Parts: sequence; structure tokens; C-alpha cells
Amino acid sequence: MDPQIAWYQPEQIGPANALWMQIFEATRQGLNNLYLREGIVGMNDRSTTLESKDLPQHQDYIPLDSNRESNYYRNGQHGCIYGDNTNYGFKRKRDNRASTYGLNHTQKKGDVGGTPWRIPNKAFNDGVYGLHEEIFEFHRWISPRNEEAYMRQEVVERIRNIIRGLWPNAKVEIFGSFETQLYLPTSDIDLVVFGKWESLPLFTLEKELLANGIADPESIKVLDKATVPIVKLTDKRTDVKVDISFNMPNGVRSAQLIKEFMREYPILPYLVLVLKQYLLERDLNEVFTGGISSYSLILMTVSFLQLHPRYNDPRYHASLNNFNLGVLLIEFFELYGRNFNYLKTAIRVRQGGSYISKEELQKDMSDGYRPSLLCIEDPLNPDNDIGRSCYGLLQVKQADRKSVV
Repeated sequence: MDPQIAWYQPEQIGPANALWMQIFEATRQGLNNLYLREGIVGMNDRSTTLESKDLPQHQDYIPLDSNRESNYYRNGQHGCIYGDNTNYGFKRKRDNRASTYGLNHTQKKGDVGGTPWRIPNKAFNDGVYGLHEEIFEFHRWISPRNEEAYMRQEVVERIRNIIRGLWPNAKVEIFGSFETQLYLPTSDIDLVVFGKWESLPLFTLEKELLANGIADPESIKVLDKATVPIVKLTDKRTDVKVDISFNMPNGVRSAQLIKEFMREYPILPYLVLVLKQYLLERDLNEVFTGGISSYSLILMTVSFLQLHPRYNDPRYHASLNNFNLGVLLIEFFELYGRNFNYLKTAIRVRQGGSYISKEELQKDMSDGYRPSLLCIEDPLNPDNDIGRSCYGLLQVKQADRKSVV
């Protein structure tokens, strides 16, 4: 994997690490030059030259989508030149506040070196047991603090008061990761408003939120054409992102279902938070960019545990300590990165969990619907395919496969 995507422990720093990083940097610079030559040759064989200001600068990461034919920087934007001379831009890692790319150039992290969740004077064991210990420490470090929960609740109350001022009979409820407590520091808050309207008052709510100074005009968007119309905003006071939908009861019901799964599988939060951070660092966690939603990720993890032969052994249910989280994490990557048959198999978590053929699942769905590549049956609505928006699944699969190597 990319050696710049994780923190090194102090005991890992040495001549071998320095040599490997030197080789990696030299190889990456060579790739930049190769991409430039391909771009010049590929433009319909025209004798095209690039001015010095268009030459590629030193990249700050290697794209996960390594099959792109050429990469370059134009006017400060990272993009690609293909044979048709078209620029296909994509988000740069430096725009992701949760990205850890490049952090190894500053070797000391946290108060004690290494990862910020490392306890002073404590060294992790070798191998998967050390990974197990580190997952526990990461969960302790990343789990929401009381102050963080209070701050988010204060954001909810301010928005709730504005909504009640507009529609006194409306009901505002929280769902998603804030309700289940499976949220990262960068996660948004999901709210749903229940009421009676002839048409959804998306723009009315947007106007009122702006009038009350909740968000700046550039940070609020109304997605009225989406499958689930929402108002997206960033709270001006706390910089917390909020998504507001209307009359969508399944969101609240799904949060209750996740809580039930958490009671049934106590190790679920440990795996989910690690996996959410893993996808977030790779920009594979947003549905609108083809990534995996939090709900899909949780259902995939639940299915993994439901069908895991060791977890179904009664001898292992006595204590959380009976499981090695490091082994389970590697097995999760191995399942979904190497072994799972995405072409023919769908995931079902209701009725104890099972794998089901897409042909059989299609019989219960709307006429003409074709199951997506990542097909996850909605446990609350069997007609719905939770994974249908994950068009970037191949990137996720590639990242999972590389994590096993």
C-alpha cells in the first residue's frame, strides 16, 4: 500500500524505512514524467507542446485509480488528458481534511510519537495481535467525547427551533451516525422533518436558515432533484455539516435497526469506525461520488459477522475479548476485496443473514429493476437496493484487496 497513508511507529523509523521512502519518492517522480510523455503522444499524434507553466508538478499522492492514462496539473487543478484531449478532473487528497497522505514526512505524531491514539510508554505487540490492540486504542481515541456530542446537539437544537418557528406542528428527529454514535469527527448530522405540505418546502427552509445566520450562502445547497430531496448545509458556528430531509421514516427506523445490531454484535462499532476512517481517507465514503454509504458499510459488516463461522460458535459469545479484531478486519478485506462474487451474489441481513442470488432477489423488486454491482437488500424495504448508488465499487474493491497484501 501507499507508505504515506499511515503513521509509522517510532520503532519503525530507521535505515530501511528511509531507503524505502527514497525509492517510493523516486518511483513516483518517474510516474509523473511517464504520464506527461503519454499525454503528449496521446493527443491524436499532433505535435503539441506544453508550456512550462503546464508541466506537471510534484504530486502529493498516487491516485487509487492508477489506470488513468495521464496526469498533470493545469492551473493548479489535478486532472487527466486522454486521447480525446479531454480533462477529467477529480478531487485532490489535500481537499480531504481527514486524509493522512503525506503525514509521514513529519514523523512525530501525537504526544508520544506514532499514531495519535497511542498510549504513552505502551508498545503494540507484533502481528495481528498488535493490530487488535491498536483497533481498541483507535476506537477509544476516535469515539465521540461528551463535548463533541454537546456541540452537535446544540446545532440540532438551533435548527429545530427555526423549523418549529416555521411549522409549529412539525417534528424533527435525528437519524444516521449521530443517532447511533458511530460518527467520526468529520461526519455530518442527519435530520428528518415530519409534517404536512403540498410540496416539500426545501427552498423555504433554505431561506429561513440563511436569514437566521445558520449557514453562509455558499455552504448551503438544495438537492431537490435527488432520489431523496435534501437541504445540505455547513453550520457557520461549528463547521459541522447537516443534511435535512422531509417525511422519510426509514431513516429513523434504520437507526433503530443498527442499534439492535450493535446490541447483538458488540464488536460492530470497533470494526465500523475503523472501516469508515479507512474509506474516508481514500474519498470512498460519499454516495454522490460513487463511494459506499455508512448504512451500506454497516450492513456489509453485519452480514460479515452473521455468516462468520467463528462468530456463530456459542463458545465465543461470552466476552468481547474472545475475538481478535485484527484477524476480523483482515478477513473483512479478504472477503470483500478478493472472494465475494459481486456479479451474481446479493447481501441479505434480515432473518439471520444470508447470501442470495441476484436473480432471486430481482423477483421481489420492481418490474424492470436490475440489481446493482454491490447489491444489498434493504432490511426495512426488500424492494430497495441499498448499494445501487455505489458506482465506484471497483475502486473500493481494489483498496480492500490491496489492504490484504
